Amino acid sequence: MMKIVMIAAGGAVGTIGRYTVAYWGQRISPGVFPLGTLIVNLVGCFLIGFLYVVLTQYALIREEYRVGLLVGFLGAFTTFSTFGYETFSLINDGQKGLAMANIAISNLAGLALVWLGYRLAERLYGG
Repeated sequence: MMKIVMIAAGGAVGTIGRYTVAYWGQRISPGVFPLGTLIVNLVGCFLIGFLYVVLTQYALIREEYRVGLLVGFLGAFTTFSTFGYETFSLINDGQKGLAMANIAISNLAGLALVWLGYRLAERLYGG
């Protein structure tokens, strides 16, 4: 039961974080390109790579706290469903170039940032 509570609490904080970061990001670049969601997804990719290593290998914390952070917080913070909808909307509005840029940047940079976060955590905490 405690796991569910921690996931819910992490999700509440992650949702607020997602809204705040996406709103800030979209204000930087107003227009049709979903920069706010892109920033959220890239930051989330980095964080999951980093935190996974730290929380499973170096900072031995209780499982419910780890799940609360990784599943609750990051699950609510990263919003690939929004990514899918916004990319579809760009295509539907005839903005195929922006849609393809969003797909490429989100996926390629996201994977690279998971790798970077993972390696940085290993370097910082691995001795």
